Amino acid sequence: MVVVWTAEHNILVYLEDSVAQLLEHREENPKVNAQKYLTEYFSALRDGNHTMFREYSFVRATSHNRASFVHLFWSSFKQIGERGDLLSIKEYHSLVQLLCPDFPFDVLQKTARIVLMDDALDCLIGFSDFLYAFQAQFYYEEFLNKATEIYKSLQQSQSSPRETVVVPSSTDDQPNVKRKSPPQSQDSVDSSLFFRMLYQTCDRAEFSVPSVDVLKELLDMPQVTYYSFLMFVAKSQRINEAIGRLPKKDELFEGLNRESSTSSIHLNSSKGNLVEPSADTTEPQQQKRPNGSVIKTGKGVISTLHRLRSAGRREITIHSPGRSSCSERTSDDSDGSTTD
Repeated sequence: MVVVWTAEHNILVYLEDSVAQLLEHREENPKVNAQKYLTEYFSALRDGNHTMFREYSFVRATSHNRASFVHLFWSSFKQIGERGDLLSIKEYHSLVQLLCPDFPFDVLQKTARIVLMDDALDCLIGFSDFLYAFQAQFYYEEFLNKATEIYKSLQQSQSSPRETVVVPSSTDDQPNVKRKSPPQSQDSVDSSLFFRMLYQTCDRAEFSVPSVDVLKELLDMPQVTYYSFLMFVAKSQRINEAIGRLPKKDELFEGLNRESSTSSIHLNSSKGNLVEPSADTTEPQQQKRPNGSVIKTGKGVISTLHRLRSAGRREITIHSPGRSSCSERTSDDSDGSTTD
């Protein structure tokens, strides 16, 4: 069988990375079997488990990596959603950093703006709302950045004064009165014009973009605000199916109660533990990466978050694979001070 690779498969990215990982691993273990190592590497790549504990530059390098990382986050922490826990965006960032320690906070801030208004970014967010918004923001990051530019340019172009119209008076002896036509809302733009400009972007884009048919369906209305557009993209089941890594929203937690554990991470390596398993943690499942690190899933993160919440803590920051720190904010910290 002949396999034809195209540019969209990013095979050069993975060939270079696999060799670099092999050479790095050989420095620690000179007796490593190169053939076995590369077989495990590409098996993990095929199964979508290859982004675990990798640096952010690799996680975002390809669309396959991005989709795989979103799926990894869901499979690792979905018990949070099943329990109905609401977390702040900083707490979600801490969970993301358990899988990718250098994952930047600004991606999570943009995710929060899809779910929340700008003046409510400190509010708590449900797991499913965050998950699909995170998928849209991370997977289509370049497209959404371009859409933001287009939307702002349309807003500026429609802010010019409107043409006046002649309104007939109620009586014949009064002159006609000139009145300005009512202006469009400054928070919305013409949907058809917005779509045409997005279509031009999608036609020549070298990054991941939604289907033009889907965009046309989402913008089938006279006016649209940018906040609404972001929500449409995040909640679109057709977009979710096109990415192909998350189930439907109503199937997000199916079968969770039958799983032994699905939500905390314990790194078994020379660097130490990320999160200590709680006493009630069931026997975890293990997944191995080619570099020998092991991920164990259990209930530690859930228990940790609940202990922090009960103590009044709201913010968790993971600085590195071997260290973590929590800043405490209680309900009566009116001056905004923190206590370590």
